[in-house]
Amino acid sequence: MSLIGVDVGTTGVKAVVFDQSGKMLAREYEEYTLQFPFPGAAELDSKAVLEACRRVIAAAADRVKSTDPVKAIGIASQGEAFTPITADGEMIGNIMTSSDSRAASLVKPWSDAFGTDRIYQITGHTPYPMYSLYKILWLKNECPDIWKRTSKLLFTQDLLAFALTGETKTDYSLAARSMLFDVRKRTWSAEILNELGMSVDMLPELVESGTVVGKILPEEANKLGLNPNVTISVCGHDQPVGALGCSGAGSGRAAYAIGTVECICPTLPSAILSEKLMNANLATYPHVLPDTYTTVAFNITGGSVLRWFRDNITIEEAEQARREGVDPYNLIINSASDTPSEVILLPHFGPTGTPHFDSHGAGVLFGMKLSTTRAEVVRSVLEGITYEMKWNMSILSEAGFRLTELRAIGGGANSDKWMQIKADILGLPITTMQVTESTCLGAAILAGAGNGIWNASEASEAFAKPLKSYEPNPDNASCYNDLFDIYREIYYSLGKARAMLSKL
Repeated sequence: MSLIGVDVGTTGVKAVVFDQSGKMLAREYEEYTLQFPFPGAAELDSKAVLEACRRVIAAAADRVKSTDPVKAIGIASQGEAFTPITADGEMIGNIMTSSDSRAASLVKPWSDAFGTDRIYQITGHTPYPMYSLYKILWLKNECPDIWKRTSKLLFTQDLLAFALTGETKTDYSLAARSMLFDVRKRTWSAEILNELGMSVDMLPELVESGTVVGKILPEEANKLGLNPNVTISVCGHDQPVGALGCSGAGSGRAAYAIGTVECICPTLPSAILSEKLMNANLATYPHVLPDTYTTVAFNITGGSVLRWFRDNITIEEAEQARREGVDPYNLIINSASDTPSEVILLPHFGPTGTPHFDSHGAGVLFGMKLSTTRAEVVRSVLEGITYEMKWNMSILSEAGFRLTELRAIGGGANSDKWMQIKADILGLPITTMQVTESTCLGAAILAGAGNGIWNASEASEAFAKPLKSYEPNPDNASCYNDLFDIYREIYYSLGKARAMLSKL
């Protein structure tokens, strides 16, 4: 019997089938459209996301039904995003994604009144409009009719699990990204809920990552072509789930997710709530492995910038890819110049992630000349996204994280050229994996653990097989250190201009 790992992301959903030796048997993917109904808003249609999830699960299961039928499904998803539902299960609002900054004006007043240090000591997170807490405040203030009708707030993985089982449960790692969760006690924070005027009944029940929430509903099993005994597990926040799937939880290792959001996710043996981490906006919250914790250093608009270039600038490569039926991103990346670019991109096409937590991010292309080639601009995109992660890496190092290897996961890990650029900029070996869809593998591993098939940590070590390692090129690394200094100077120098632009 096989297992499906589902990864419900910001721009699309993946469903991957694995057998009980960790071998990938089938993969399905479907994109959905981000909506921007007003400045600061970045939404997904909850119903459209659910239907896309159903289609990829059904298609993946269909490909193995005669050879290795599905026994269990594990779900992981983006963090911070939730959908309000009524008492009878009706969805009455869209998903506000991580890059949604509509609640920016509410963050400081509420946090100052509650106490920013107090918030951090409870939740392990620093205030920022991406977190569910502030989106809930916005919903209460701006959509009182919807708020009055809301019976439950379900995070994205929980919404899919609810649709498939009728149960409302979430795991610790995803719950923590809401800023409604006490990371030490591993419970919903009564203090924060009281301040918000919320009942704990409005939130899903808390469980360990990988816990089976129930069997699939008969009508859903019939619709998706699944056995009615298939179990559904909630597995967690996509970043630590992906770290499990690439064995990035080992000593000196961290997962490096290269997708819509770029994120480095190391493992902590205990909860570290320090001033240094707080000042760098580096969260501390439960990992998907028992009795461990994690942090995430991330760029919210990482891969989304490359997608923007695909749709608006590198149209020729995108059209060629459609004609030839190949991955457009490989064509785009391969069209980049072969040497470091003197053009520098600030990839802040929306709110930034760590360490800045700047809700008024603005993308910048600096150093353009009449002699600048298209290939140099393409390379500047790949480099700019990675400079942002180099900044995060330097802060992780200052905070005491001694990393010796990054395990690359996600779609971007398929490119030799980009992996070498990243190794040169970050100054660390980067290892790609035989299964790049590590979040799906991690979800399948956790679902297997929830069903008593294996131990999650042991399965991670057994199934996560390295493919190739990229060592930094010393000459390029030295050049990139100089360019990175310019990158930081550009960001600091434009602070006043960003603030002025945000007021227009």
